[in-house]
Amino acid sequence: MESLGPDEIERYKRHILLPEVGGEGQQRLKRARVLVIGAGGLGAPVLHYLAAAGVGTLGIVDDDRVSLSNLQRQVIHDSGTLGELKTQSAREAIARLNPHVRTLAFEERFGPDFAALHLGRFDLIIDGSDNFDTRYAAADAAEAARIPLVTGAVGRFDGTLTVLKPWETDAEGQQNPTYRDLFPARPPEGLVPACAETGVIGALTGVIGTLMAMEAIKLIVGIGEPLTGRLLIYDALSASFNTIRYKRRRQKTAS
Repeated sequence: MESLGPDEIERYKRHILLPEVGGEGQQRLKRARVLVIGAGGLGAPVLHYLAAAGVGTLGIVDDDRVSLSNLQRQVIHDSGTLGELKTQSAREAIARLNPHVRTLAFEERFGPDFAALHLGRFDLIIDGSDNFDTRYAAADAAEAARIPLVTGAVGRFDGTLTVLKPWETDAEGQQNPTYRDLFPARPPEGLVPACAETGVIGALTGVIGTLMAMEAIKLIVGIGEPLTGRLLIYDALSASFNTIRYKRRRQKTAS
């Protein structure tokens, strides 16, 4: 097991003091290889908090560049990185925050071809994308590779997140649900408009992205109860959280 250096012990002291984390948990974080899909509104706080927590390797998948309208919510970027690739801007911010974190940048969109080439290099996926095609592709790829997936989404003033590990069973011995058990089919084109059309409150992406980072840390360290089979729903206007359980749909049997 790779040991922590003196600087790392001091940096992560508040983690190490927690009995649930300790030195062993921090070493697990250091060994972890996490792929973050999207360096935007959700990916920004995810990347910030996982880098600060000491996750050893962070992969960043994004083919976009930083624009002025991003800065209202995509807090890993700043005015000095306008026009830069988001992957490069995020790498620079992570390097300033924590030099112990290794970053891998992929200037492309996530899809089946990317998954086939690169997914084996990671042991956790976090999907902060803003479209259903990528969300379904990430869920399918993670399920096929048996890699846990933390996935989240935001609307104008609300957000959701869940954890997917469909190859495992729950405490009752039932198979965990898949993404399609939660969202059986993509919504029709135009039914769910993008935030570029309807707007989104910037701090909302921070709330959901931070919760996604927390779920990732729980999975890596092996503490608490992840949101597997549960969808967490946050309503910013009423300041309320609700959790709904969802189950795997029964498979049809041949007659």
